[in-house]
Amino acid sequence: MTDPFFHPVSGFDLPRYAGVPTFMRLPHLGLDHPRIGEVDIGLIGAPWDGGTTNRPGQRHGPRQLRDASTMLRAQHGTTGIRPFELVNCADLGDVPPNPADLQDSLMRFEKFYARVRDLGIIPLTAGGDHLVSLPALRALKGSAPLAMIHFDSHTDLFHEYFNGSRYTHGTPFRRAVEEGLLDPGQVIQIGIRGTTYDGEDRTFAKSTGIRVITIEEFFARGIDDVMAEARGVVGEARTYVSYDIDFVDPAFAPGTGTPEVGGPSSFQALEVVRRLAGLNIVGADLVEVSPPFDHSGGTAWLGASILFELLCVLSTSPGIRKHPA
Repeated sequence: MTDPFFHPVSGFDLPRYAGVPTFMRLPHLGLDHPRIGEVDIGLIGAPWDGGTTNRPGQRHGPRQLRDASTMLRAQHGTTGIRPFELVNCADLGDVPPNPADLQDSLMRFEKFYARVRDLGIIPLTAGGDHLVSLPALRALKGSAPLAMIHFDSHTDLFHEYFNGSRYTHGTPFRRAVEEGLLDPGQVIQIGIRGTTYDGEDRTFAKSTGIRVITIEEFFARGIDDVMAEARGVVGEARTYVSYDIDFVDPAFAPGTGTPEVGGPSSFQALEVVRRLAGLNIVGADLVEVSPPFDHSGGTAWLGASILFELLCVLSTSPGIRKHPA
């Protein structure tokens, strides 16, 4: 049993609509908190959409995801996992961006994640647009490139936008490969679909060895087969998981900047995460929730549920540090 200090507030003790919302009703600890060194998994808000090229609003995602996550309970309904009894979890607050300076924001994010890394905390991030993954990867890389499992409808492997803009939500993983943060031979992208400008991103993937699974292949083969391949691609390597909410069909998740029809259902969205159990995951994110495009809040509720699925997987990861009670 973990320290009760790190357990969520129960809905039996305080109604879920009451109190100050934190991720999953966990305690909020800043990086200078006297007990920060006891945290095993830190949930982090990344309120940023400066990399967005069309429909913005992702900067408001973390706040809505926090509010939605107060609906979550302590036990996984299918697996029975009780993550808060396995590891110490806390809401580490938001990375403070600079909305007027993209490069300064990237540096701020990287510095924040480097401190999290040095504290031995596994980061679980709620974005924000997909560019927030890049500074997290920069901080987490370590002595060797990371492997990655990426759920998305887009590859985010483009070189640049608008004649020279190399840092957008469509380019983070191109930069990550170029910077040696990811081993392209251990990267798999799942759910790719939709119209595109050209084939540049697919050409780059093929030339570097990145495995791209289109939505057609995903549905033809099924979750079990596809996720078995994903597990084989990353093996026992240190792995980052990046989950763009637009992986899910917009019928279930309309609140996102770049929706693509023909995607998985909300149930399938949860199922793919459950197949990550046992992998050596060193960090994960859920990005691109944009509240202005979903007035019902259903997208954030699905996003919060995916975060809980990721937390359950992280809490049972073979390499995770666990503090004694």
